[in-house]
Amino acid sequence: MDEALAELGEYLAEKLGDAVDAWQVDHSELTLAAVREQIPQVLKFLRDDGRCQFTCLIDICGLDHPDRSRRFDVVYHLLSPYQNHRIRVKTPTDEQTPVPSVIDLFPAANWFEREAFDMYGILFSDHPDLRRILTDYGFQGHPMRKDFPLTGYVEVRYDDAQKRVVYEPVKLNQEFRSFDFMSPWEGVEYSLPGDEKAGNGENGTAKS
Repeated sequence: MDEALAELGEYLAEKLGDAVDAWQVDHSELTLAAVREQIPQVLKFLRDDGRCQFTCLIDICGLDHPDRSRRFDVVYHLLSPYQNHRIRVKTPTDEQTPVPSVIDLFPAANWFEREAFDMYGILFSDHPDLRRILTDYGFQGHPMRKDFPLTGYVEVRYDDAQKRVVYEPVKLNQEFRSFDFMSPWEGVEYSLPGDEKAGNGENGTAKS
């Protein structure tokens, strides 16, 4: 598998030329680093080329690196059902510079790009409806940024008693969580939910 992916990486680097900065195969996965302005051309080639046929856009997501000048990576995951290959394409950008939208190539990119905008503030040029998709009306900030504060924000919900939408401070409760770090595969000191009928032996494991 790694050899086939390496051959594909060399092929793409040759065909796409300056549109590709680098490529690598790691853990049996091919990753292509593409030039931001060339993203539509790169994805179009991956979709239409007979050796590639990456016709299925699985996901578009973001990564935040606050210590970099271009703090975001936009990451595209594509699948080729015909060649039984997957590929990851990533490109860097900053808070002001938009990445070209790929909705014309993959209509499914519409909501993916909106989610990246909502969660990270990543901009996409030529997007027909770039607005928030997961956060509530009037939300300020972008929750998946690493510098996003955990306090000082409000959340919106519908109050059935008051029959209206209300705003309340965001609460991140931790007191009801219990982290014991025990592995259920190695045995724990209590019965796991669902094991009641099996009959528990030493360390909570089922008797043979």
